[in-house]
This record gives sequence, structure tokens and C-alpha cells, in this order.
Amino acid sequence: MLDRHGICWQCSVERGIMTGNQSGRHFLQIPGPTNVPGRVLQAIEQPTIDHRGPRFQQLVRDVLDRLPLIFKTDSPIIIFPSSGTGAWEAALVNTLSAGDKVLMYETGHFASLWCVLAERLGLDPQLIAGDWRSGVDADAIQCILEEDNEHNIKAVCVVHNETSTGVTSDIRAVRNAIDSAGHSALLMVDTISSLASIDYRHDEWGVDVTVAGSQKGLMLPPGLGFNAVSEKALSATEKATLPRSYWSWAEVLETNQSGFFPYTPATNLLMGLQEAIEMLLGEGLENVFSRHLRFGEATRRAVQAWELELLCLNSLEFSNSLTAVVMPETINADDFRRIVLERFDMSLGNGLGQLAGKVFRIGHLGDFNDLMLMATLSGIEMTLDVSAVPHKKGGVQAAIDYIATQAQA
Repeated sequence: MLDRHGICWQCSVERGIMTGNQSGRHFLQIPGPTNVPGRVLQAIEQPTIDHRGPRFQQLVRDVLDRLPLIFKTDSPIIIFPSSGTGAWEAALVNTLSAGDKVLMYETGHFASLWCVLAERLGLDPQLIAGDWRSGVDADAIQCILEEDNEHNIKAVCVVHNETSTGVTSDIRAVRNAIDSAGHSALLMVDTISSLASIDYRHDEWGVDVTVAGSQKGLMLPPGLGFNAVSEKALSATEKATLPRSYWSWAEVLETNQSGFFPYTPATNLLMGLQEAIEMLLGEGLENVFSRHLRFGEATRRAVQAWELELLCLNSLEFSNSLTAVVMPETINADDFRRIVLERFDMSLGNGLGQLAGKVFRIGHLGDFNDLMLMATLSGIEMTLDVSAVPHKKGGVQAAIDYIATQAQA
């Protein structure tokens, strides 16, 4: 007997696929978009207000006053109705000119995509090859900059936390490399999967443009892109000649002074952002970072107890936002993810680019707690059994033991 989707009803029951609405909640454990907390959803679902009126003006001023606390900066932050890709583009077109050389580091899929975008814009990106298992090599950056005596390289672009690999890079070391080389290049950093999850310091680390998105640590749906910009970056706009209209910082900053935007903004997402900022500051950023560290370490202990392989090679670069797990060569990671979804209604992140079918990614960031992590790891361990993936039992128990120890500390 076939159900309305053309699937054998008995087979679907045996495989755990429900033909109607499933009971309980879906576990969205991809590294973004992440779960949106109820308080943020309630803020977003408010009736839309006049984006030229005094109530919206007050909202914008409150958001722009407190958002820099999340970036740890005194610099202005520009908000676009966009994905993180839009924020990438805005960072480049506001500061650079056609043919400018840009130094980038290949930490994974998203670092590579940022390089592709730069090339499409008419820039001349130089991508330092990486193994997709390690972070940025600051020494390699310094060597290249030291050889650039005429300072033809106008920007260094790196990803703080590579979402495709679960590897976090040392941004302070990159800043030191630029300074040690005596180079004038701008430092641009993608924090899309690290902001509000992993400690990040725009001002202290000497970053010129920080790129961020709404759908991960900020606990919002996709739709907002951010640029935090230094005085040096703002000065660079005066000579930059890449075409920009929608992405122009100048227009946004000018109208933000009065509490508005030069176009129709994502009004309700800004309402959600105001609530998300309230939640993050209410918890305290250090507590947020400690919570993510706990999730990351517990997850890694589970993976190691299963005797599966972590994609990240260096323990100093382990991400606390997500964990990428390498599957045995005989197992397709996407088949494993499909079984997790069908049997336990849980979504895990897929392998991207050259990692397709080789890894799955566990998101443990944003609106997330210890019990949600335990359920996530339990679903994975049960699926390891169901799908006959070679492993040892006890991963969930290893995570429980660690979490329990932290609770007693």
C-alpha cells in the first residue's frame, strides 16, 4: 500500500518515516540557520510598523547603540537586508578598486567562495592553499606581505570560524603578521559562524571589516548581514572605485544617524535582533562563550569515544560552534544523514565542496542547551547502530560525564 507520497506505508513505518505530522520537535542541528528562540519569534511576529515612524526610529537607535557590544567595538556597524554573502560583497566593494590584489586563505568551502566572489567583482585574489583541516597560517601571510614591497595587496581576508570544517583561526595572530610585515593591507574577517558563539574582538584584534550574518549565533532567521568597519576602512571608501549602490556604506551610515535606512529595511527581523541582543547581553557574553565551549568539548569527547575522526586536526583550532566528523571511507555521510532524518527527525549538516559525502557536521550553537545536546548525540549514536557504521559505543556517556563534571564545577 502506497501513501500519498508514493511510499510503501509499511516500509515507511519500519524505516521510521512518519506519514503524517511527527510528534515532538524537529532537531535542527545544522551549523546554521540555527534554532530561533521563542522570545525572538514573538518579537518578529509583531505587526509590521512604519519604517519611517518614531517607533521604528527608537528601535534602530537601540539596536545600533547595543550591537557594538556583541562585536566588541566602538566602530559603526552597518546592517543590510541580506545573507552573509551580501555582507562579503559589501566589505569588498566599499574599500577596493578593480584589479586590486587581495590575499585570502583557503580554510574551507566558505573561504573559497569568498575568493570566487572577489574574482567576479574584478579583484585579483591570491588564495593561499590550505588542507581544509587546519586554520589560517599567519606566518604564511606574513611571508607574502613582506615580499610585497610596494603594498600592492590591499586587503587580507580570512574566515574566523570555517563553517564547512569546524576549524577556528587565530585572528590576533593574523593581525600581528600584518603588523610585523609593516604592511598597510586592510584586515577583513568573516565571523558568520563565530559571532556571539566564540569570543571575538573587532577593536582589540585590529580588524578593519568584520562580516557577520543573523542566522547563527545571533539566533535569528537568515536575512540580515553586518559589516563592522574601522576608521581605516571608512577612509578606504574615499578611493575605492568598485561599483556600489545598494551596498554603499555611506548611504546607510548617513540615514542611520537619524534612526532610519535609505531603503525599506527588514523591519521585523530588526525587532528580532533587538530581542536577541537583549538575550545575549542578559546572559553575559562570557557565559555565552563558556556555554559553547562546553557543548563543543562534550561533542568532541563523544566523537572520540565512538572512535570516529574529527576533521579538525589541531586541538587549539577546535570550533565551539560546530563539529565536523569524518565518516569511514566505506560509508557515505549523506546516506547517514538521511537515515538520521528519517528515523529521528534530526537534520545534520552536510559536507560541502570537496568534503561532500565524506563528513557530517553537528551544529551546537545559538539557542542551545545541555539536554538538547544530549538528545542530538543520542540520535547520532542510535543511527550509528542502525546504519552499521563501525564505531564503539559510549559516546553519549562520555559527553554526559563531561557535562555532569562541568555542572559540579
